[in-house]
Amino acid sequence: MSTADITSRIDLVLGSTSRYRAELLRRLTPHFRQAAPDVDESRQPGEAPSVLAARLARAKAEAVAERYPGAIVIGSDQVASLDDEILGKPGSAERARAQLAACSGRHVRFHTALCVLDARIEPTRVHTEIDLTEVQFRELGAADIARYVKREQPLDCAGSFKSEGLGIALFERIASNDPSALIGLPMIALCRLLRRAGIDVLALDEAS
Repeated sequence: MSTADITSRIDLVLGSTSRYRAELLRRLTPHFRQAAPDVDESRQPGEAPSVLAARLARAKAEAVAERYPGAIVIGSDQVASLDDEILGKPGSAERARAQLAACSGRHVRFHTALCVLDARIEPTRVHTEIDLTEVQFRELGAADIARYVKREQPLDCAGSFKSEGLGIALFERIASNDPSALIGLPMIALCRLLRRAGIDVLALDEAS
């Protein structure tokens, strides 16, 4: 089957309700659906952050693929770690302030896993990658932290910041192979995995 034949039948589904991931995917094409993966994101005992991220990305893609047979499903998950501690989404301003205080002057690692599940064929094919981004936080005072949390309300973001927004003011440096990974969907890796699945990324709009 040629690349053109494969690309012409794409039903692209993003296995996430995240608006941040959707905004990134729209860089490639506006023609995709979003679906909630409904996956238990609990960490297993002793599970490393990168292993957790990879497992959840695949689990999300597989859960959504069950509802969208014949689709290309994108699953992604990001786990932030400070030493061995996983930093989840804070959920409240108080927890966000505490997270940022703990990160002050330190390195935080963001493990962003990606899974592209091709359900157009049997058996389904799964393509995976993981990006590691290291963020060096600058020294943050209590007033800086309180001001930032009040302005940006990063309550649904692992690590309590939005790198695509004002959160960039909290850092000294970022080390990553893919600047989009920190936002939640590593686009360089995504393009690579779509090509691996036989999809011409530059022709996505023509095929939709």
